[in-house]
Formats: sequence, structure tokens, C-alpha cells
Amino acid sequence: MAAGAQPREAEVKGLRTSPISDYALIGDCRSAALVSKGGSIDWLCLPNFASPSVFAAILDPQVGGRFSIAPEGEFTCSRRYVGQTPVLETTFETATGSVKLTDAMIIGGSAHNFEPRREIVRLVEGLQGSVVLDLRWQPRPDYARGRFKLRRRGHDWACTWRNELLLLRSDQELHGTGSDVTGRIEVNAGERLSFSLSHEKGEIAVRLPLGRDAIDRVERTAAWWQGWADGCSCTGPWRDAVLRSAVTLKLMTFALSGAVVAAPTTSLPEWIGGTRNWDYRYCWLRDAALTMRAFTGLGLRREADAFLRWLLHATALTRPRLRVVYDVYGRVRLPEAELTHLDGYADSRPVRIGNGAYDQTQLDVYGGVIAAAADLVETGGTLQRDQLKLLAGFGRTVCEIWRQPDNGIWEMRDRKRHHSFSKLMCWVALDRLLALSGMQEMDIPAGRFEEERAAIAEAIDTRGFNENLSSYVGQFEGDRLDASLLLMPCLGYGDPADPRQRSTFERIDERLSVDGLMYRYEPASDGLAGPEGAFGICSFWAVENLARRGEVERAERRFERLLERANDIGLFAEEIDPETGAALGNFPQAFTHVGLINAALAIEREKGSSR
Repeated sequence: MAAGAQPREAEVKGLRTSPISDYALIGDCRSAALVSKGGSIDWLCLPNFASPSVFAAILDPQVGGRFSIAPEGEFTCSRRYVGQTPVLETTFETATGSVKLTDAMIIGGSAHNFEPRREIVRLVEGLQGSVVLDLRWQPRPDYARGRFKLRRRGHDWACTWRNELLLLRSDQELHGTGSDVTGRIEVNAGERLSFSLSHEKGEIAVRLPLGRDAIDRVERTAAWWQGWADGCSCTGPWRDAVLRSAVTLKLMTFALSGAVVAAPTTSLPEWIGGTRNWDYRYCWLRDAALTMRAFTGLGLRREADAFLRWLLHATALTRPRLRVVYDVYGRVRLPEAELTHLDGYADSRPVRIGNGAYDQTQLDVYGGVIAAAADLVETGGTLQRDQLKLLAGFGRTVCEIWRQPDNGIWEMRDRKRHHSFSKLMCWVALDRLLALSGMQEMDIPAGRFEEERAAIAEAIDTRGFNENLSSYVGQFEGDRLDASLLLMPCLGYGDPADPRQRSTFERIDERLSVDGLMYRYEPASDGLAGPEGAFGICSFWAVENLARRGEVERAERRFERLLERANDIGLFAEEIDPETGAALGNFPQAFTHVGLINAALAIEREKGSSR
């Protein structure tokens, strides 16, 4: 097989698993799909991000289900996103010709149009010569454990289960073979074909036209996305990478509530064959402050306002305590279960749905939410009286509980500890509330907040700093390092040029970094067996730390090397294998792209201030 060639379908069925970095993301801000370089949609949940999958071949090529369109025989491929949009173009080259496959999840939403709840359009265009395509549609609802019926209606095929319908529209002759639909389609230069995959739940089927109408829907979707990207405030040498990250973050923003999911996938392993396989299709409050900073830094006011509304809506449901993770509607009961009938990505078991972190204790979440609100106000937003009252209440809770141990930002499952980063975020919570009270009229016990803020700082600086290491450490009275502490100066705790901050950076860089890729903590710190990759966002935190203390050239060099770790279309997973460069963990990961945006903004800000 030639370099860059993709495995044939038969080989895929023979348990060939595509590298995680071979996937691209398409979506409509309600759900998202992963499309492989081989033209296969291997992951799709409907109707929303955390709904059960209808295609899950990425987690089990044999039984998970897919929708693939690819040339018969050997081929090479190249791909790109159309401009600054998530409309994907994949060009297949074969010995007899070439074809282009365009994939888009359609942006609809007009009250005046009769539209399906979700629709993916796949366009095929013959570019040169003649190519025979192999089409395989394998719907497998409910994570491939649900019973369904497959029926033919003319050229259309319908998969139904409970009150849901998945409709494949085509003007080509396709054949039912058991639970699959297949087709062998010859495409000549200049020919255009279209396929529509739509989903309904509790509604009648909507059969939209194919041909020119389908092309128009894709073009309107691309225009919507390009218009959105044009609204981002972004300049500088890394504009393309930052905009790609912004579009990716927008793809993971749930349009109906403003919530941002950590990733659109579950159980992609943090090490091949490992057990750190988690469901990330939810919203973690710990990410709130950094996500808000990315939105406001790019001038995305609508997204920032919607995100804060969701934050305060969700957290109001659980006040005065905050939970670790919520779903896109603000629900917190997310019981964890294992799908034992799926082999897992590259035999990495278990496959999990739900997330057991939902009933953990993480003190850092208070600082995340309050800092996000303060950021919005600092950049021109306004909070309502009831919202300010809610935030003040969280501040009082911080005063009551910051001395308690917790599970920490990395969700340690064995036992609670006194994590330095959790205390830091409690300090941030009170610090930002005191700042907020100076920006808007707010009823807070300022004296108490100041006293507790000082007490937290004293605890961090005495119990969280190891004199022998000349470094802040992950846990009080401990000797293990933690990359989350790179955020201390980025969050306003101390001067970035302070000797303690500098020595902490250097010590963490010495012990946790490999060629600019940063592990989040030292091996086995989480009590789980086996290795994992370097953490994407921690690597970008190091860049931001350097930029904020004025070492811009060093930050730029490091940033440039990190950008080379993206896949061919600019996407990052949660983790990276420093040795091979392979993407690991759920993909793409919002937190990593947030880190990229904030690091780029920090560099540009520092360069601007020194001019």
C-alpha cells in the first residue's frame, strides 16, 4: 500500500482501527460526528451530544456501526475544512480517477422551514476519470445494543426504534443485506451525487430534496460558519490555528443552553490498552474560567453571555453547593456504567457512559464559576441582582468548606486530599468576588472574605510550598509536582516573575515535561495502573506562564512546537504520546483548544504591551 493509503473496508472490518488523529469533527452545535480519513462516520450520537450513539465503530469496528463512503480498492486521500468552517472535504485518489466527498452537519433552525431535527449531508463529486465507491450504512442505535427495524422506501432506507427514525436518502440503487445497507456506485468526472442522513424523535419524517437543494444546504451551512468565524477578534501569526480552535469550541457548545461539553466522545483511551477511558460528553465547572477567558478574549460576546447564563442556571439548581459536572441542561445525576458488549478503541476497556465524577467533591469549581462571571463583567458584561446574590452565596460556602480535603482537579478516585490547586481556586473565588463588589453593587461580607482569602494564601504559601524543591506542590505537605500550578500567576496569584513562581515553573518543567509536552502529574499520582499521555492543555499552560512573565520568545518557540502536534486539520485530542506524537484520549478536546486560544492571546497581549 502506498504511503498515506487507507485500509480497504474489508480491512477495516478486520479490526483495523484508525488512529484518533485520523478523525475530523463535523457538527451543528447540538451533536457532532467523527469522520475518518477513509470516509467513514464512526461516531455519532443523536439527537444530542450525550444521547446514545447510532454509529460507534470507533469503539468497536465490528459491532459499533458506521456510515462509510470510500473508493473500492486502494486509494490515497487528502482533506481540509472549507475555510474557517467545519464543512469537511476529503479527496480520494485512485488508480482510475479521483472524487471529492464533502461532509456537513446542516445548520437549520428557521421557524419557517420544515426541517429534520438533525441532518448530515454527504456530497460526492467526480473530479477525474472514474471511481467505484463502496457505500456501507450500518445503523446501530443505543450504543449498538438496541433493537431496530430496517425498511426500504423507494431509494430511501429507514431505520426505526422506539419513537426514533434514522432516514438515509439517496438517488442511487442501494441494497439491504441483513442489518446493513450497501451500494457499489461508479462516479465519473463531473458527476455529482448527494446523500442525506436525517434523524427524528417523536416527529414525522422530513424528506428534504437531494441534488441542487442538498448542495444549497451545505453551502448555506458553510456560509453560516464562515460568518460566525469572521466575527472572532483574532489577529497575529497564529490566526488560522486560533480560529480553528474557536470553531471547534463552538462545535462543542450546545446551542440550546450555551453549555460547553468537554469533548463529543466517550472512552477514547488516555493510553492504548489502558483503563483511563472516560465519558466527556458533559460540562465541567472547573473549565469555566478558562473557557470564559477564551470567549471574551476572542470577542465572542454571544457565546460568553450564553455560557454564563447556563453556568448560573445550572449552579442555581444545586446551590449553595456546586457539583463537579453537569449535563447540557444542568442535570447532575450522571451515573457511570460500562458497555461490556463493546471492545473499546483498540481493545481499550472498559467503555464507559456517564461519569462517576458527578458525586465527587472538587473545591476548585467555586473559583471557576466566580472567575468566569467576573471575567464577563470586566469585559463589559453586567450581572443581574439575583445572579450577584447567587455568586455571593457561593463565596460564603467557600469560607465554610475551603479547609476540607477534596478529589482535586484531576478527580482522584481513591481518597480526598488537600490539593494546592483547589485551595488556589478558593482564593480566586473570594478574590474575584471582592473585585466584583467594586464593579457592581453587591451585598457581600467583605471583611470576612478578605480574612478568609488571606488565610487561604497563608495555607498555600506554607503548606503548599516545598522548600526542599523550591516549588509549590500538588498537595499540602507533599513532594509531588502538578502542572495545574502553572496557572497560579495566570489566575492572578502572585507576580509571574516572583522567584517562587519561577522556580515552580522550572521544577515542573524539569520533571513533568518532555520536549515541551507536559504531563499533568507524576506517574501513579492518581492511583490507577498504567501510563498515560502528556496533557494537551497543561502544555499550553506552560506557554501562557512564560508569556505572562515576559519570556515571549521562549513562549513562542514552545507554542510553535505544540502547534505541530495538531492533526492535519488542526485538531487536538486531550493527550499526546510524547514518543510517537499519537493523539490520545477523547477527541477533539475543548479544554486543549481553550488552552491554545488563551496561550496565543497571552503571547499577543505581552507583545503588544512591550511595543
